[in-house]
Amino acid sequence: MFLIGVLFASAAAVAYGVSTVLRALGARKAAVEARNAHKDGQLTAAGGPSVSSTIDTFKTPDFIIGTSLVVIGFGAGAVAARFLPLFLSQTIVSANLIVTALIGTAVLGIRLHGRDWVAMCTVVFSLCALGMSSSHLRGGGEQISFHWGLLGATCVLATLALLAVYKLGKRGAIVGGAAAGLLFGVIAIAVRILRGVDPFDIGTLLTDPAAWTIAIAGAVGFYVQTVALQLGQVNGITAVLVVGETAGPGIIGVVFLDDSAKPGLAWLAVIGFIGAVVGAVLVALYSSVDADHFGEAEPSVGGWRLGTKNRSAAAAGVDTETSDLPPRRDPESQRSQGG
Repeated sequence: MFLIGVLFASAAAVAYGVSTVLRALGARKAAVEARNAHKDGQLTAAGGPSVSSTIDTFKTPDFIIGTSLVVIGFGAGAVAARFLPLFLSQTIVSANLIVTALIGTAVLGIRLHGRDWVAMCTVVFSLCALGMSSSHLRGGGEQISFHWGLLGATCVLATLALLAVYKLGKRGAIVGGAAAGLLFGVIAIAVRILRGVDPFDIGTLLTDPAAWTIAIAGAVGFYVQTVALQLGQVNGITAVLVVGETAGPGIIGVVFLDDSAKPGLAWLAVIGFIGAVVGAVLVALYSSVDADHFGEAEPSVGGWRLGTKNRSAAAAGVDTETSDLPPRRDPESQRSQGG
């Protein structure tokens, strides 16, 4: 059962990684198409994407394919959460950060620097340390009060996440990514404690507050992550997301669900856990610049062109402090200005 859990957690990591890149590509294409069509109402007063622009993102083929992979990743992750300690299953799933970064270099044109590789390798080695130290035992969470408490906390978190991504504007990218990660982590916790699975009882399953938690956390987490992908860079958002979906369930698993490390290897589990979180945070810090969905001069093939927003605005004579949508320039004008 332990090996099955590891295999399914690894499959979830791959599915989530590919899904994130495809959905980021869909968000980018929707933003560029909206700009080219001169659509109004694509930005909120805070500078973030409007609900209509997010709905447009949902309609892109890349996003639809990416969403199907989310379903596959969710199923694989759910199996892993039933067979493994949460701090192990969620940390393996968090390897989707590496998958996202590697595929993003080809699909989105993202450039990785030496410090990025160091941070991501820190995550990988930390995952290995956790795998070596984790116990194969699982249990806990039988009290119905814990199920209701998890549902209540999820509703509060979901509300705060939705407010953050629309009230903080472009600053909401990292906050939204972290909130989505916490919500995805809640799903793993709820799947772990869900009643009516073994033996299967549909009545027990549907009346368990943990089942409602899965529905709320899944829907809101998916939506918040999509808005975050419209606002910021995919690597930074994914990094803080995996921190949320790893750290939250890991701590809850140890405190409430009887998760533990192998005798004598608790120190290795602590090092691995901290290393995974620190590595992900570093990736987020290195990627914490605004994506230029709503201000790029020309859409580069395959991805975002970092740092072009201010240069294009300056060349067009637009004040970068007050304008989020610099006017488009024709190709002849660009060539004459060396752009």
